[in-house]
Amino acid sequence: MSKAAWTVDVECSPTGSGWRCNATVDDGQGTTGHVVTVGAEDALALAAASTTSGVGRLVYETMDFLLEREPKELILRTFDITDVGRYFPEYSGEIRSRLAP
Repeated sequence: MSKAAWTVDVECSPTGSGWRCNATVDDGQGTTGHVVTVGAEDALALAAASTTSGVGRLVYETMDFLLEREPKELILRTFDITDVGRYFPEYSGEIRSRLAP
């Protein structure tokens, strides 16, 4: 699926240990909703992110990464950001590259 074939909207809220983000994916055929949790240490390790907007960008790029590999319906509805690397070993290196200044 080409990148232009979907839109991703992300809203994050801080929690006691990091962030909870709601991601909505629309591919023109329908939408799916996903809840992504991001621990503070994981946000720093993956994206040097320590703000809500920085974590939002991390989740946006993560959803984009996943959509390049599978349809929105196959993406877990609820997951922790660290789960992605278990399914896709290249994730950590790829996401750091995408978020590099």
